[in-house]
Amino acid sequence: MEKQKKLLVLIDGSSRSRQTLAYLGRLAPFKNFRIVLFNVFSGIPECYYDLEKTPQYHHVMSQMNAWESSQKKEIEAFFDNARKTLVDAGYRQDSVEIKIQKRKTGIARDILAEAEQGNYTAVVMRRRGKTRLESIVVGSVANKLFGKLTCCPLIIAGQRKTNDKLLIAIDGSPSSMKAIDFVAENVRGHGYGIGLIHVIRGFGSLVPDNPEFMMPAENVKLAQEEMMRLFGDIKEKLILAGFDEQRIEEKIITGIHSRAGAIVEEAAAGDYGTIVVGRKGLSRVQEFFMGRVSNKVIHAGREFTVWMV
Repeated sequence: MEKQKKLLVLIDGSSRSRQTLAYLGRLAPFKNFRIVLFNVFSGIPECYYDLEKTPQYHHVMSQMNAWESSQKKEIEAFFDNARKTLVDAGYRQDSVEIKIQKRKTGIARDILAEAEQGNYTAVVMRRRGKTRLESIVVGSVANKLFGKLTCCPLIIAGQRKTNDKLLIAIDGSPSSMKAIDFVAENVRGHGYGIGLIHVIRGFGSLVPDNPEFMMPAENVKLAQEEMMRLFGDIKEKLILAGFDEQRIEEKIITGIHSRAGAIVEEAAAGDYGTIVVGRKGLSRVQEFFMGRVSNKVIHAGREFTVWMV
């Protein structure tokens, strides 16, 4: 018997968490997955623990303990409602698990540990959480996870309502081909339309007034021909997986300064609800995550749901 696939879903009781649940409720391909609703509960900050040793601060600790108890009850109630929301949306009652964990080494590190140990198919999260401070991208829990959570794909739910159209960015790298495999394996049979996009960033787009920096036309043509052959192979794989050939589109964009910008613009113009990108491209400096195309798509396309594989 095939082992049930699992999604690790990060929620924190915020309104954005409710939007994440609503997103999952509309996500037909994952209705047979096991859903693990996960939260790292911070509780009382460690800096307050020393107050217990000082008699005059006992009343402060009493108040802090009461606050912690109230916060925990609140998050537990939210999780119970979250499970009901998913069950009402079509998930099985026994396939929705609640896991609230006391913080051990830090929120991001505790999430990473759970993801790495739990054999998850993907992790579902949002760009921002409960606090307004998380809108500061660098240093936030979300950004730490974008860069360090590499054991499985990330599904980053966006504000824009999703539909049954996926735009997949292809650059020929192993990572982008893994993205195709992920879609073929997990989305097949649900009637999704697929857009394949490749962006060739020409030197001429960087220095348009200097012809010496223009990429030769023959080089662009060769790159296009190579990508069309790859598109053909990808299309065949998707059709064999059960996707409708009439709903698979291909597009190559050339002479662009920003690959991420072109991908996001195509998603908007083509009414795609989700952008799928590989985690790493062909660059030899791909270990440096900040500034890569996938990272830029996450932030430039912040309204979109992004699957980073």
